[in-house]
Amino acid sequence: MASLISVNVGLPRDIEWQGRTIHTAIWKKPVIGRVMVRRLNIDGDGQGDLAGHGGEHRAVMVYQLESYQYWRQELKRDDFEYGQFGENLTVDGLADREVCIGDRYRIGTALLEVTQPRVTCYRVGIRMNNPQMPALLVSHRRPGFYLRVIEEGEIGAGDGILKVLDGPEHLSVAETDALLYLPDHPGDELRRALLIPSLSTGWQESFKTLAAAQQVAQTAAKSGAPQAIAAAPAWRGFRPLRIANVHQESLGVLSFIFESEDQATLPAALPGQFLVFRLWPSGAASSPILRSYSISGPHNQGTYRVSVKRDSGTGSQYFHDALKAGDLVEVAAPRGNFILLSGSNPVVFLSTGIGATPLLSMLYSVASRPQDNTRDIWWCYGARNGKEHPFLDEVQRLLLSLAHSHSFVTYSKPGAEDHAGKDYDVSGRLSLAELQKRDLPMIADYYLCGPAAFLTGMTADLKAWGVSVGQIHAETFGAETPITPGIERSSGRAPHAPDGKPGTGANVSFTRSGISAPWDSRFNNLLEFAEACDVPVRWSCRVGVCHTCESGLIDGEVHYSPEPLSPAASGNILICSATPVGQVDLDL
Repeated sequence: MASLISVNVGLPRDIEWQGRTIHTAIWKKPVIGRVMVRRLNIDGDGQGDLAGHGGEHRAVMVYQLESYQYWRQELKRDDFEYGQFGENLTVDGLADREVCIGDRYRIGTALLEVTQPRVTCYRVGIRMNNPQMPALLVSHRRPGFYLRVIEEGEIGAGDGILKVLDGPEHLSVAETDALLYLPDHPGDELRRALLIPSLSTGWQESFKTLAAAQQVAQTAAKSGAPQAIAAAPAWRGFRPLRIANVHQESLGVLSFIFESEDQATLPAALPGQFLVFRLWPSGAASSPILRSYSISGPHNQGTYRVSVKRDSGTGSQYFHDALKAGDLVEVAAPRGNFILLSGSNPVVFLSTGIGATPLLSMLYSVASRPQDNTRDIWWCYGARNGKEHPFLDEVQRLLLSLAHSHSFVTYSKPGAEDHAGKDYDVSGRLSLAELQKRDLPMIADYYLCGPAAFLTGMTADLKAWGVSVGQIHAETFGAETPITPGIERSSGRAPHAPDGKPGTGANVSFTRSGISAPWDSRFNNLLEFAEACDVPVRWSCRVGVCHTCESGLIDGEVHYSPEPLSPAASGNILICSATPVGQVDLDL
């Protein structure tokens, strides 16, 4: 029988790391005597970052004596103490290759259930004084695992560990960890994992994302797009495209049709993807700017249409004031994973303002596919008034071609010439409450695009209503919300070149943030460089394991050190372990 060797606890504290303050409870110490295990943690224990650790499904962390012995030999260290790996329970037995998600164990008077492998967090590297530790735990198939407390109770060192229930699907901790973090993601194993009710919500969502990525490839094949389009951009870097036509859509919105220089058919995009433009507002002698705009027309007509709203931005003003039919513009290939997925559920498009552009491309795709003519299609849109309502006739024509379409339009400030019930449905902003009055289906695939406040509010409302996270797909304009576990993003500064003397390397451009700066070799990787620029970034492991930092590489090449355990998708990079080889343009 397996046994409990040590119970380890620790409360959060602040430590200094790379010039920043981290709030962490990775330091654990053994408890003398018996202690209560409660629903969210063990008495005397706590978690410093509840977004990544703790909570009902991550109440208790387990690591094995066998792995201690393994790492002593592998790392040639003899300074370990119980709690060294951040675990609450050091156990003899319960190997990761044998314990399965959903298994239940009785320890003392507590009943506990296995919910997920360890989170690949950089803080275990800090505790071990080895930054590579998150990658080593995964690659050596020794992650450890979390427990949920089914029945609270008292435990202590020396207690036996009795298995009382086998988890469904018999998917081991090691197999589950590898399924997420190592290169192969077999569809049958993904489906098995998603059948385990005890698997934590975060891991379920990660597996749903992987399954959706596989569906992207299948969708590409069914849509007639080259298979490579689903995995990688159709061409590397930038190529010149000619503006074939410019058209006024509404007050402040222009559409630009792009064609190849020789008028050959351009590769098909996927409905919902965007283009990145390299623009030279101040002439070729100056530095360029990079701007992204969604494709707003049919995805497979051999040309690309983007629609640009005039605002105070340099890119927007350059499109409106300087570009005309016949001009050549440098354009990167269509990219982005915000695409229309195949399926049988109703489809609900939710957008405001210029956020309609990628959804309009999706609507074209729906209208062109006979198999989608049996699906309920909802077009829900908010504009200021009729003068600022682009694509009105175009959308109505597409909706009329669909057998089961619904339209709902709101004007926040209708003009005198706008008539309720004819030009728009409701005065005010687009809201879920108004849509619910019209029997909007809860079981549907929701596609959202618009300003950040709209996306945040509508997403929260949909979740509160009961819509599954996996049914909500959103496109963000500008930088994404940062993920910096355990560290508050306190600067508040707009993105900028790193402080101090400029670097001497080639330019690194951050497309979404609208800045570029010369690479400086004092930074270990592009993640550190982006942080020095106050560019919003997302990360967790910082050693090429978790893919939280995965970002689009629009142009250029990178070198990896360390090499990621699982490669980024074609056209993407992991910025936490990459350095630039020459100039690079990043979708950040």
